[in-house]
Amino acid sequence: MSEFVINQATTDLLREIGNIGAAHAATALSQMIGEPVNMRVPWVELVPFDDVTAVLGGPEQVVACVYLTVRGDITGSMFFVQSVPAAKILISELLSDVTPGDSFSELELSALAEMGNIMSATYLSSLIDLTNLQMQPSVPMVAVDMAQAVLAVGLSQDALVGNYALVIHATIHHLRASEDAHFFLLPDPGAERRLLTALGMGSAQ
Repeated sequence: MSEFVINQATTDLLREIGNIGAAHAATALSQMIGEPVNMRVPWVELVPFDDVTAVLGGPEQVVACVYLTVRGDITGSMFFVQSVPAAKILISELLSDVTPGDSFSELELSALAEMGNIMSATYLSSLIDLTNLQMQPSVPMVAVDMAQAVLAVGLSQDALVGNYALVIHATIHHLRASEDAHFFLLPDPGAERRLLTALGMGSAQ
C-alpha cells in the first residue's frame, strides 16, 4: 500500500476544500429550508478505508446515509452520513411530523435524500473547481443501517476500493439545533492516485 505524504500544505488544501464546500452547502440548504444555515468544518482528513467506520462510531453504529456514485475523470462513491438523531432533526426543518425512533417513513427518506444530494453535490462542485477534473454524480440513494452495511451497499457495484477516503467533518447550524455530519469520497482503485495528484499531494513508495 502506498502512503501519501500529509504535510502542512496538504492539510491546508484539504481544509480549503472543506470550507468552500461548507459555504456552498450552507447556502443551498438555507434556500431549501427557508432559514439561515451555517456550516463549520472542524477538520478534513485522509483516512485509510479500513478505518472509515471508526469515524462513525464503529461498524455496528446505526447511521443515516445518502450515497451516490461519481463518474468522469474520477470514479468512486460519495457519502453524506449522520447519526439517526441528527438526521431526524435536520429533516424536521422540511417536515412538520417526523417519526420518533430509528425508523424513517418514505417521505422522511425522500427529504433526507434531497438534503444529502444537495450538500454532496456542492462539495463535489468545490472539488471540481480545485482540481479541474470532471466528475458527475449519479442519482442519490438513501439507507439507514449499520455503518459497515451502508458503506458496503454504496460500494456494491465496485468490489474493490481505493486505499484512502477523503473525509470532511462538518457541523450544521440552523435555528432549531446543530448536528454533526460527515462527507466521504471513496475513489475507485487507480482514481485515488489521480485525485490526490490533481490536489498536489505527493506520494512515497
